[in-house]
Amino acid sequence: MFGNRRVEPKIDALNFKLDLIMNHLGITELPSAAPIQTRAIVPSGNGLDEVDALLAQGKKIQAIKRYRELTGCGLKEAKDAVERRYPY
Repeated sequence: MFGNRRVEPKIDALNFKLDLIMNHLGITELPSAAPIQTRAIVPSGNGLDEVDALLAQGKKIQAIKRYRELTGCGLKEAKDAVERRYPY
C-alpha cells in the first residue's frame, strides 16, 4: 500500500528520461502491432535500400547479415524482419 508512493515518482522520472532519449533520436512512436520485446529501431535512409536490393537479387542471407549490421539486433529478429520485408 505505502510502497506505491515511492515507486510512482521513479516511474515518472524514467518515463521522462525515455521521452528525452526518444526525442533526441527522432523516434516519435513505436508501432503498436509489434510486441514490445521484438521492437527494434530501424534505420532510415539507404541502409534498408541495401537490404531490399539484396533481397531482390535472391541474397537472403546477405540481406539478413546487412540488416543485423544496421540495427544491431539478433539473428532471429533480423531474419523475421527481413522475411516481413520480402515474404517471397
